[in-house]
Amino acid sequence: MIVVTGAAGFIGSCLVSWLLKAGYKDIIAVDDFTRADKLYNLEGKKVLDRVNRQVFINEWFNRHATNVQAVFHLGARTDTTEQSTAIFDTLNLNYTKAVWQVCTEHQIPMIYASSAATYGDGKLGYLDSHELPSKLKPLNPYGVSKNDFDQWALLQTDTPPNWYGMKFFNVYGPNEYHKGRMASVVFQCYNQILDTGGMKLFRSHRPDFADGEQQRDFIYVKDVLRVCQHLFETLPESGLYNVGNGMSVTFYHLVETTFRAMGRGPNISFIDTPEDIRDTYQYFTEADMVKFYDTGYSRGMLNIESAVPEYVQEYLMKGRFF
Repeated sequence: MIVVTGAAGFIGSCLVSWLLKAGYKDIIAVDDFTRADKLYNLEGKKVLDRVNRQVFINEWFNRHATNVQAVFHLGARTDTTEQSTAIFDTLNLNYTKAVWQVCTEHQIPMIYASSAATYGDGKLGYLDSHELPSKLKPLNPYGVSKNDFDQWALLQTDTPPNWYGMKFFNVYGPNEYHKGRMASVVFQCYNQILDTGGMKLFRSHRPDFADGEQQRDFIYVKDVLRVCQHLFETLPESGLYNVGNGMSVTFYHLVETTFRAMGRGPNISFIDTPEDIRDTYQYFTEADMVKFYDTGYSRGMLNIESAVPEYVQEYLMKGRFF
């Protein structure tokens, strides 16, 4: 059996589909299944069982651990505007520690979601070195919770036989319909164009960046899934790994590409960045992918010129799920 937590969410549901297509049939889907809008992500996917996240950690996992081949722990509270550290301590930090401890006891490989939010303002760079987490200062409680677990994991002497903290950069792709404000720029752009004919980007509030020239590392979800499968099947050296495209692009270029994918010319204007996120807004991210490629992964990542049209035309325009 392969366990996927956060299985009704964006990346988790895509991973369930990917594993099923790759021939892995005994998938245990773990999540809080009370949100009806997320259940569409799992529709038609023949998993072995669906387990509530609290039942999983309190009862199911220890009972069935001897039959678990690997755990993809993607479940987390991912709202970067949430300010309650207690929520993140419960759902991100302590829950992940509990998963780790069972994986350690039963020697189960564990692949979990960390985040590029751990890098904070980027002044220390974006290198997935094990010396860096103790020096990082994330800009919000979500990033703090992810970095706190990374630091905790690196200090452990009792570990799963193989473990990987995937530091996801800006992921976009199908099955993010439920994410609201936290959905990708491509998703927000597509819907704003349908509603208004144009797209409003955040104005720059820094003199070193022009409006729309803020840059992020955007990675298509299907590349993330290939990374997950690679780590699971090849079991390289344990540790933290960046999972990004490795090449940053401007928001303006990303949005312009979305307009073209919809068969429209760009109509882009600017609004002030909301005050509740202005002080914690990342103006530049770019994953250093050398460490991951050194594991033997040779495929490379899709650029936005090929991935954005696929996402827009094959999924958003057709209302399809992956």
